[in-house]
Parts: sequence; C-alpha cells; structure tokens
Amino acid sequence: QVQLVESGGGLVQAGGSLRLSCARSGRTFRRYLMAWFRQAPGKEREFVAGITWSRGRTVYSDSVKGRFTISRANTQNTVFLQMNSLKPEDTAVYYCAAVNSDGTAVLTTRDEYDYWGQGTQVTVSS
Repeated sequence: QVQLVESGGGLVQAGGSLRLSCARSGRTFRRYLMAWFRQAPGKEREFVAGITWSRGRTVYSDSVKGRFTISRANTQNTVFLQMNSLKPEDTAVYYCAAVNSDGTAVLTTRDEYDYWGQGTQVTVSS
C-alpha cells in the first residue's frame, strides 16, 4: 500500500507564496507519476500540475502556468509544489496523487490516479 502525506498549506495574502510537500511511503521501489489536484468549495476536484518519474516531465493547468512549479526528489520519495503570486481563486484543498507509472505522459484526470493524500488547506486572502 502507498501512503501520501501533504504538508505546507496555510493562510497567505494575495501575491504571496507557499510551498507544499507530499511525502510518499510504502512500495517505494516502484516508480510513480505524481500530481497535485485541488478542490474549492462547491467545485469539482481539478488537476493543477503533474510530474513524471523518468526525466521529470511536467504539465500544468492553464490557471497556474507560470506561477506554480512542481518538482520531485526521488531519493526522498517527495514531491513539491512551489506556489508564487497566489490569488484568492487559488483557495482550495490541495491533494497529492500518485499512480504507478514510469512513462513519459502526465495524466490529468482524477480517475487515473490510484493513491491520494488527505489534503492540505490553502487560503489566499485578498
């Protein structure tokens, strides 16, 4: 079994920055595609960013492109989401997700991921 634990959420003013972390444990010998999703109140969970195991290829949603950066430290089984120039509309619960894959494609659909963290709240005040 794979466990994902997010940390780093909080309250920040518009224009500020936060860095989220997601630590993965269990079956660490396998290769995983990792991603961040978010869900605002009353809205569907949406893809934010993803990164492949091999070559670290990244994909971002249009709403965060140029402001957020996803990265990973494979030796530590950890993925990060650096969020800059935050906006009130970025307010949401952010979830880390993983699926066993060593391919070069980043999956962007919620149903394609097998493992999820418990989520961390990010609140951006105006």
